[in-house]
Amino acid sequence: MLPEDPDRPTDAPPATPTPQEPGPTGLLTGDVPVLLPVATPARRRGGWTLGLAVALVAVLGGGALFMSGFVLGQRTENQPGTPGSEAEAFQPFWDAYRAIRDRYALEPVDRKTIIEGAIRGMVEAIGDPYSTYLSSEDFRQTLQDINGEFEGIGAEIGTVNAAGETVDCAEFGPDCRLVIIAPLEGSPAEKAGLEPGDVVAQVDGSTLDGLTPDEARDRIRGEKGTTVVLLIQREGRDPFEVSITRDTIHQREVITESLADDEVGYIRLTGFSDNGAAKFVEAVDAAIDGGQTKLIIDLRGNPGGFVTAARTVASKFIASGPIFWEEDADGKLTETKPDEEVTAIDADIDVVVLIDRGSASASEIVAGAMQDSGRATLIGATSYGKGTVQQWIDLENDNGGLKLTVAKWLTPDKHWVHNEGIVPDIVVERPADTPAGEDPVLDRAVEFLTDASTGRAALPKAA
Repeated sequence: MLPEDPDRPTDAPPATPTPQEPGPTGLLTGDVPVLLPVATPARRRGGWTLGLAVALVAVLGGGALFMSGFVLGQRTENQPGTPGSEAEAFQPFWDAYRAIRDRYALEPVDRKTIIEGAIRGMVEAIGDPYSTYLSSEDFRQTLQDINGEFEGIGAEIGTVNAAGETVDCAEFGPDCRLVIIAPLEGSPAEKAGLEPGDVVAQVDGSTLDGLTPDEARDRIRGEKGTTVVLLIQREGRDPFEVSITRDTIHQREVITESLADDEVGYIRLTGFSDNGAAKFVEAVDAAIDGGQTKLIIDLRGNPGGFVTAARTVASKFIASGPIFWEEDADGKLTETKPDEEVTAIDADIDVVVLIDRGSASASEIVAGAMQDSGRATLIGATSYGKGTVQQWIDLENDNGGLKLTVAKWLTPDKHWVHNEGIVPDIVVERPADTPAGEDPVLDRAVEFLTDASTGRAALPKAA
């Protein structure tokens, strides 16, 4: 809440809306990034998703992917200075507001528009790509879309510089480009052939230069049945256009398969909703009950989701010790332990977790927990690297809401993966020209679990 205007009568109504307690969506990791933010995540290697749902994931993907039902305790702020000093500091704001309200000559000024613009400016001034202001319309749309069904192209996006390095930037230009982090499973983006690392140079024939991330998001997202044409720059190819028909995206989060003559159970998790986590637990139990003694958990291209869902998934393999640590603005660490309502499988069951550049946020919570605890071997490529937690804060008087970074999360060994990612135990890249139907990363995982000469027995033993 802004300090009161000292010129305002004491009996006048509040000049600005007052934040309420966190809205029903609670905390999120992710999205990807996402505007994401993705995980959510939402810039960096993954940042936003595109769809009618807003914010990181919402941009290209669904709101449910990045929302969390896990609510942190509220921290009481010790704001510097006195109320009087803050009022003095904000006096230029009130001077500007009154000047616009009373003297702007071209057309009537809508007070709500000014208020939302002021809030948006405050959030942008933080310089955190994962903290976002949503207008009342966008905020309502986000809350409506948290069930995992949304309209759009279904991809998580972020920002990189000309060298392909993750950057945070306010608008696109020569050294700030829009990049695809990961198309969502079964989405129009995936069907159209978009790949992680693709740079979006144009949307419907217009460059993105000079646009903000929100403006670029608005150009890409849209209603079901409408078409958007993206000019794609991909390493090793000339620029090419991709026409994508927007659709309603139904997130199928759990995909199972039996491999190696039914010896190995394969479970792919494409998102982290609470419902998806419950289905994942059922899939693990079904694999074990079916006699499978080795498991492959595929988190590739998974941009993240609910913190509670990540905890549930990790708890299926880790019976004790931390799943992750949370560090608040004061540096206080809080341990998140396994969910007592989830029964971990036998530690004798060998587990491999597959990750890649599109594995972000909640995916990294699980991967980091499995790696640090020694419960699984990670195979694939370095993950995305999103190590922050966001919280939804609903604003009064129909003034939208904030998605605000409120904490860092750390792996069980207290490593912060932000902007670094998690390096797998066995690095296996999947070349861009890999023929359809072939998966060298999955092949290496099966080999690792089943072939004593090249798998676990061949690894050096710890001293």
